[in-house]
Amino acid sequence: MKKVVSVFLALLMVLSLAACTGNEEEQTPAQKTAIRMATLKGPTGIGTAKLMADNDAGTAANQYTVTLCTDPTEVVSGIVAGTYDVAACPLNMASVLYNKTNGNIQMLAINTLGTMYLLSTQELTDISELAGKTIISAGQGATPEYVLNYLLEKNGLTDKVTVEYKSEHAEVATLAAAATADDDTFYLLPEPNVTSALLQNSALKNVLDLSKAFETASGVSLAMGCIVAKKDFVQQNKAAIDAFLAEYQKSVEYTSTNLDDTATLCETYGIIPKAAVAKQAIPRCSIAFVTGSEMKTVATENLNVLLAASAQSVGGKLPGDDFWYGV
Repeated sequence: MKKVVSVFLALLMVLSLAACTGNEEEQTPAQKTAIRMATLKGPTGIGTAKLMADNDAGTAANQYTVTLCTDPTEVVSGIVAGTYDVAACPLNMASVLYNKTNGNIQMLAINTLGTMYLLSTQELTDISELAGKTIISAGQGATPEYVLNYLLEKNGLTDKVTVEYKSEHAEVATLAAAATADDDTFYLLPEPNVTSALLQNSALKNVLDLSKAFETASGVSLAMGCIVAKKDFVQQNKAAIDAFLAEYQKSVEYTSTNLDDTATLCETYGIIPKAAVAKQAIPRCSIAFVTGSEMKTVATENLNVLLAASAQSVGGKLPGDDFWYGV
């Protein structure tokens, strides 16, 4: 009789454990979609900072593996090789990727608008006053040169301004930081190099926002960075991509309402080396979230400017209509 009771109790325990296990399985949340993302140091990566923190805290909608790159070519090679599903990259690189992957890329959003400024110890009330002046810049054969040339042409200054190119933005920033009060040279720099130079030289001033000059000349904002994704990944994971866009938008909005925290996160994740520099730079980095038809309008005008300057800068030709997500 004792053996029968023991067997009965053992069987009851097994059934109870099975029932508990079944309930636990029913209560387990749906598995998150894994998304491998690449982003860049500097302005292009700032909008990702809060999302990275949420991901580390386990509160993000998807499971992200974020790789921080120092050079856009790392993003291009990683997307082409299939290392990344989503990437934050310069606008022209999105077009290059579309052509390199035979159309297997879609633009999800513009995430960075104008980040380029002219610095000088002299005053500048109108762009026409650059006639007879010298501008020192980096980025020859890339977006800084093409945008500057476009603005000079639109303002009748093509043959009236001398432009000297250096190999690195850091070199230009060093020269700007050493400019004296009687130096009439102008220095073209992106953020965070702008902040770095301004912090080192109290005589230096931010005299021209190239984004505003570009908008006056073209009718649209100057777009510098965007978010792209592999088209086949988007098609297979549309709900996850939409969730990503929703929380990326919240991450971007966080930068404008929580400057101190965002600056700290930028230092924590290596997006900008120092929080103090990030805090000064972020307001001039034009972090944005532009999607749909507005994204297409703004990006197309910008890409047309780059195409006219150098077809190679956009991968030989502009993307097709399938390039635009949500349009």
